[in-house]
Parts: sequence; C-alpha cells; structure tokens
Amino acid sequence: MSVFDIEVALDGHIAAEPPRPAHRRSKPLAWWGMMTVITTEAMVFAGLLAAYGFLRASAQQWPPAGIPKPEIVVTGIFSAILVGSSLPIWLAERSIRRGDQHQLRAWLLLAWLMSAAFVVFSIISYRGLNFGWTDNAYASAYYTITGLHLAHVIVALILGLGVQAKAWGNRYDDQRHLTVQVFGLYWHFVGAVWVFVFSTLFLAEHLR
Repeated sequence: MSVFDIEVALDGHIAAEPPRPAHRRSKPLAWWGMMTVITTEAMVFAGLLAAYGFLRASAQQWPPAGIPKPEIVVTGIFSAILVGSSLPIWLAERSIRRGDQHQLRAWLLLAWLMSAAFVVFSIISYRGLNFGWTDNAYASAYYTITGLHLAHVIVALILGLGVQAKAWGNRYDDQRHLTVQVFGLYWHFVGAVWVFVFSTLFLAEHLR
C-alpha cells in the first residue's frame, strides 16, 4: 500500500494538491519579433543620422549654397500631428482591453487619418524642393533619411488598414488583441523616430 492510499484510508478523503508555483509568462513571440524589427530599424536610422552629423560637421557651409534651410513651421505642425497620432493608438489599445469595439475602431481611424495627412504633406513638400537627391551630399542625406522614414509611415498605414479591417470584423476582444498591441509598437516607433529626424534635419538647422 502506498503512502497515498494510507492517507486516504486515514482521512477518508483525498487532500487537495498543493498549488504549484506560477511560472513567469514571457512576452508573446509576435511581440519579440516586432521588437527585433524595431531595434534593427532604429540602428539603421541611428547610423544615417550619425552620417548626417558627420557631413554637417565637415562641411564649410551647410546646407550648401543655393539650398535654403528646410521649412520648419508647417513641417513642425505636421510633425506634431504624426507624433500625436500615438495618442489615439494608445487609446485604441486601452479601449480593446476593456472590450470596447466602437472606441477601438474610432481611435484607429483617427490615428490613420493623422498619419495620412503627414504623408500627403511630405509628398507635397518634396515637389517644392529646389534640389534633387543626387545634387550634393546634403541632398542625398536629406532624401535618404526623410524618404526612408516616409516609407515606414506608409507601411504603418498599410498595416493599419489590415488592423482596422479586423476591428470592423469583430476579430478582437478584451482577451484577443495581440495584433493591436504589436501594431501599436510599430506605430509608436515610427513617431519616435521622426522626433530625432525632425530635430536633426530641421530644428537643428534653424538653431545654428
């Protein structure tokens, strides 16, 4: 007879199994995947901004003669719109954690429209420049950095369409919303990167 059988015979019932220690839950794989993407892209932008700083420090005149300083007022307004779009994304995440489908859709749409306005403004701004991307080192750096960031904003908008489509299809609830969280990471990253790009390429040139 085992110890277990003896305990049953003596007590007349089976003692409750002692609770097992809870294991720490790691972040989902999708979260780590997005963080890997963000880290890699952040290193790319850091390298480009460092190269821009080196070119600027080495040049006798920056921007080169004939190229005006980048416009800052209107660009600053649309920059605030882009960075500010992180707020409705955060509110969208909070809404779905509470199971509020309507608020999720509304905040996602608002963030999408804000970033779309930034894309339209950027395209119009490119058409108004008086230099091409191969004219000189400044032009190449300007187009490369701002163009790469604009591509990231467009990717965020495309991803946002997919997230919104699932939101309208009631694919998310208070228990299933990992896609919204992972998408939010990328969205916040795009806005954060622009803070550094705007500070380096626009604001710094007017504070020299």
